[in-house]
Amino acid sequence: DLVKSHLMYAVREEIKELIERNSQLEQENNLLKNLASPEQLAQFQAQVQSGG
Repeated sequence: DLVKSHLMYAVREEIKELIERNSQLEQENNLLKNLASPEQLAQFQAQVQSGG
């Protein structure tokens, strides 16, 4: 039972870190989208659709 509670704690901590990291990446993504020109966005979307 001690092992189970330790694992649950570790998983919760990892989830918390991932949520924070995801939030940071979303903010960075929004900033980059705002700074990019329409041509850059179109070029990026074309690259994503073609698989890289």
